[in-house]
Amino acid sequence: MLADKHQERTSLEQLGEFGLIDHLTQKFPTAQESTLKGIGDDAAVINHKNQTVISTDLLIEGVHFDLSYMPLKHLGYKAVMVNLSDIYAMNALATQITVSIAASNRFPLEALEELYEGIALACKKYGVDLIGGDTTSSTKGLLISITALGEHLEEEITYRSGAQPNDLLVVSGDLGAAYMGLQVLEREKEVFKVNPNNQPDLEPYSYIVERQLKPEARKDIVELLKQLEVRPTAMIDISDGLSSEVLHLCKQSKVGCNLYEDKIPLDPTVISATEEFKIDSTTVALSGGEDYELLFTIGQKDFDKIKGNPNLTVIGHMTDASEGAHLITRSATKIPLTAQGWSSFSESE
Repeated sequence: MLADKHQERTSLEQLGEFGLIDHLTQKFPTAQESTLKGIGDDAAVINHKNQTVISTDLLIEGVHFDLSYMPLKHLGYKAVMVNLSDIYAMNALATQITVSIAASNRFPLEALEELYEGIALACKKYGVDLIGGDTTSSTKGLLISITALGEHLEEEITYRSGAQPNDLLVVSGDLGAAYMGLQVLEREKEVFKVNPNNQPDLEPYSYIVERQLKPEARKDIVELLKQLEVRPTAMIDISDGLSSEVLHLCKQSKVGCNLYEDKIPLDPTVISATEEFKIDSTTVALSGGEDYELLFTIGQKDFDKIKGNPNLTVIGHMTDASEGAHLITRSATKIPLTAQGWSSFSESE
């Protein structure tokens, strides 16, 4: 259950800051033409020929991740995905990242090597260059800050503010799996505390656990929309829960929305897990978060281009702002949408 214990423990002090950076980043080749200078100088040099898109995220141990069940390699991978997802949510393609780490003295070199293995895997899979960052000491566990850069033609970049009344609301993939994976991991953590010899059988939950520990950013959806010649009018990624993201689109675009409960895509394993945990599946989809799917709007003229595509689901449509944002339940009841997604500032955290 717990992350693997290392046989070897090399103190970070033995390498020093610059030696540590050199050691951790030695296996990061560059893949992007726009990377003129990566790691090794005072600053990186990039040459984006189009508009540059930038996003950054800070992940803190005990707030955003729990190392009792999050393997460090998975954490490195997920930390990159969280940032790339924001770039893809602008309908842009990610090109470079910087990674800064603060680690307490309880982390040996071997632990950070594992973390960077995950980062390297993400970079390789998504064709992204690591071009810089920093390492320093921390008095309280592990902190990871990643900045992602991307680029796209000015006219192709999609903001949250372009949706119009009657636009269709579309989501990629399925929702709620990451949240239910977290419920399984938290439950097994409590069992492990009581009986450390008890080894959990996570096989029945493999899909939802993987969605929590190793999510994938939806670069493929950006590429798919380009192939289909569909230009989203507004777009956002689902990090805090579907309802929160819909309300962001409504606020920025100054529109309302009708979201249909029976259209929300749910994997069968999510439905069975919600039944087991006695949680409403719609609530999980609306408020769970960490799905990193893309939520976007398109003009009705583009419906035929996406109709029947297994990667995309139309879940509603935008309305005039005066109508507000509502969930239309299976029984055709209209319920105002509220943002109840995850917040790092909530008192219960």
